[in-house]
Amino acid sequence: MLTDLIGLFAVLAGARIRFVIVGGLALVLQGFDRLTADVGIVIDLSAKSVRDAVRALTQTGYRSLAPVDPIALADPEQRQQWQTTRSMRVFSFWDSSNARPTVDVMLEPMIPFEDLWAVATPVKIDGHELRVSSIEHLILMKEAAGRTQDLADIERLRARLQS
Repeated sequence: MLTDLIGLFAVLAGARIRFVIVGGLALVLQGFDRLTADVGIVIDLSAKSVRDAVRALTQTGYRSLAPVDPIALADPEQRQQWQTTRSMRVFSFWDSSNARPTVDVMLEPMIPFEDLWAVATPVKIDGHELRVSSIEHLILMKEAAGRTQDLADIERLRARLQS
């Protein structure tokens, strides 16, 4: 079954959510071959912005993967507690129709949102203007994650910068 990325982007764009795509999909949108099952995003973590994003996602069928009220994502103290007690790095939303991809919202991006946004690459997909993390920021985030796949991605990203 094909995943409806356009449907997800329409939800976020329709609610005027400012977000930057990171992770595996960011690599794909930067022109690399990469398999990924989810969409990693960084959003402005101000309470209003988070509430708007949660409302947009939940009103269109997305549900919290964790057994918590997703609006708790708007509370910085709750985000910190999840990171400390559950080692959570992202808050995941899954689509109850299983048509759209899982969305992973970073709980505490290592690069401030406004910095990511300022240098993100604009990409237009099906009439929606999206922002994709810059290659330099992708490298920094993947270095911090340090998983095997991230290390392989870093090599490819650095090679692109050198060419």
